[in-house]
Amino acid sequence: MAMENTSLIIMVGGASSRMKRSLKAREDQKDIMDDIPHKSLIPVGKNGRPFLYYLVQNAEEAGYTEVYLITSPENQAFQSLIDNGGLPLGIKVFLAIQTVPSGRTKPLGTADALEQCLDQYPELKQTTFTVCNGDNLYSVGALKDLRKERSAPHALISYGSSGFDYTEERIAKFAVMDISSDGFLQQIIEKPNVEDVPNYKDTSGELRVSMNIFSFSGAEIYPYLKNCPMDPVRDEKELPKAVAILVGEQPRSVFCIPRSEHIPDLTDANDIQLFKNLE
Repeated sequence: MAMENTSLIIMVGGASSRMKRSLKAREDQKDIMDDIPHKSLIPVGKNGRPFLYYLVQNAEEAGYTEVYLITSPENQAFQSLIDNGGLPLGIKVFLAIQTVPSGRTKPLGTADALEQCLDQYPELKQTTFTVCNGDNLYSVGALKDLRKERSAPHALISYGSSGFDYTEERIAKFAVMDISSDGFLQQIIEKPNVEDVPNYKDTSGELRVSMNIFSFSGAEIYPYLKNCPMDPVRDEKELPKAVAILVGEQPRSVFCIPRSEHIPDLTDANDIQLFKNLE
């Protein structure tokens, strides 16, 4: 399928409570989140640039020309970052706002975030794009892989867990995948029971994990975002659930691209020092 995937959508909603708690526990960094609404804006590296800068830089190197940041309505910090040239200048940056429905105190989840982004930028419904989290530093190679020509309308990166530098306990909290022998997603399992995890290893004995980086055909994913059911526990519409329903109805629609590498992320305060050598 020929496509021109030049758009990257990054979900940078609110600040994570776990990051806030871990920062407040450290005397040297406890005030950092007072002025920073999302952990993707935490300064890292030798030049104290926001974490988001390096993700956008990787996207630019991978050939993307537009970035859409899905933010909360209180997005002045992101607007200032764009206005003041705080992101790589060779890429266009747009803001999409995920509003909270009346009667709720928190957003409706990641499927809703992507739906609202596509409603605000209808051109995305006519193209193919990549979408990812704002607190993982995905590699140039992974971002490039999702731009390559493929036969399926959708794709995701399936990471071999042996390539991670994470503890088994942390890996067990990731979503694992059941993949067909010819590489198509059959099922995505959020936070599986520990005893069930070995059942999802592929023929090579590798556990394949989703790190929430997908490429979608806007027109074909949109109905699944709109009709995604609410998670009964989290009370949100979650993107993995929309994808699970999609592959249930269209079995060969999501191609899994295997990679084996560590993905640095910002989960708590201890992760900040992992990025100290970034230029």
